[in-house]
Amino acid sequence: MSKVYKPSAISGFPEYLPEIRRVEQQWIDHIRAVFESYGFCNIETPAVEEVEVLMAKGETDKEIYCLNRLQADPDDNSDSRLALHFDQTVPLARYTAQHFNDLVFPFKRYQIQKVWRGERPQVGRMREFYQCDIDVIAVDNLPLHFDAEMPAVIYEALMGLNIGKVQIKISNRRILIGLLEALGIEDVISTTRIIDKLDKIGVDKVRESLKAEIGLNDAQVDTILTLSTIKTRSAAEVQEKLAGLNVENESFARGVEELCFVLDYLSFMPEEAMIADLSIVRGLDYYTGTVYETNLLEIPEFTSSVCSGGRYDDLASSYINKKLPGVGISIGLTRLFSVLLEHGYIKPAAISPADILMALPSEEMRPLAQQTAQALRARGFKVELYHAPQKIKKQLSYAERKGVPFIWFPPFEDGQAHEVKNMQTGEQVATDVESFAR
Repeated sequence: MSKVYKPSAISGFPEYLPEIRRVEQQWIDHIRAVFESYGFCNIETPAVEEVEVLMAKGETDKEIYCLNRLQADPDDNSDSRLALHFDQTVPLARYTAQHFNDLVFPFKRYQIQKVWRGERPQVGRMREFYQCDIDVIAVDNLPLHFDAEMPAVIYEALMGLNIGKVQIKISNRRILIGLLEALGIEDVISTTRIIDKLDKIGVDKVRESLKAEIGLNDAQVDTILTLSTIKTRSAAEVQEKLAGLNVENESFARGVEELCFVLDYLSFMPEEAMIADLSIVRGLDYYTGTVYETNLLEIPEFTSSVCSGGRYDDLASSYINKKLPGVGISIGLTRLFSVLLEHGYIKPAAISPADILMALPSEEMRPLAQQTAQALRARGFKVELYHAPQKIKKQLSYAERKGVPFIWFPPFEDGQAHEVKNMQTGEQVATDVESFAR
């Protein structure tokens, strides 16, 4: 007797029952519809890229899964150069460079795909997960209004998921970079990474880190923290508070102008939906202007940003000799979904997507049942034909367990009418294919 292998879940690779997967699918369908309503077109890139492509951006902090065939020839290194992509920005850069002559710019694209990272698995941090990305890429110059469009798209997408109020925090890296230049601080990257931790570790620890790790004096730290603690919805207030710092720097001035443009452009959004938060700088070094982070206001268990991104000056310089500025933002869908599921915010959907279960009274009735089901499908209904002529009680139980809202009974005898039973109310009435409505 052969040994039976006992299957088990692989840590960090989520796998849901149908009633949970349906909710996840509904989220994805809604996000896709919002993206497309703003004119973003869909692309899908392969799960794998060449290792050199993934490393070209310098993202060496990511744990990358490389591919090797089990039966590979030890002397054949062709597969060892392939790896699963760890985000969708690198594949987008490669894709844009490769198809540059065939794309229409500004290129507005969205991707909803899985990515892979060698993380330590925990709730909200998976090894395989969905990201929902939108980016706009232009040649040479990207109009600033695209920076303002991103929060509007994301706000609409997130609010449709029924996860309570959200708030998009917006800043501009040019402001902080310009301030650091004006203060004579040379280690800009390390300094911005410390400031980016302000919400996580607090003002005192940021102050301590700036002095100990960067070597800043009290006056420099005070100025940086004065800027980084500015939080307001008002563009006029941003200008007033930043003017009080008396900074003479071109990057600083340009950043203030860009941030105020975005804030004014988004003045139509609800009061709590958007705020300028100058502590937001984003850790990734390729962001050069507008940056975003997004927080849930009514889900205390989700404390980190659910959606982030920003503007970059050059997407694909490693792959093509063209200047391709862009702006993008990404929803960490699996991270958000898994945390909300763990804490009971997500309720299972009906197992079946069907609107109607077509009962099968007898084998002789199968042709009529099939014909009726097909006619209903032609009208746009989702119809499942029951698999065997079993007792009606058993068929009703099947429909109830799968959450199918209606069960349809073809005529049991000649001359009888079709009947449909509402599984929620228990009402059963005569009907026909042409007149039936939910």
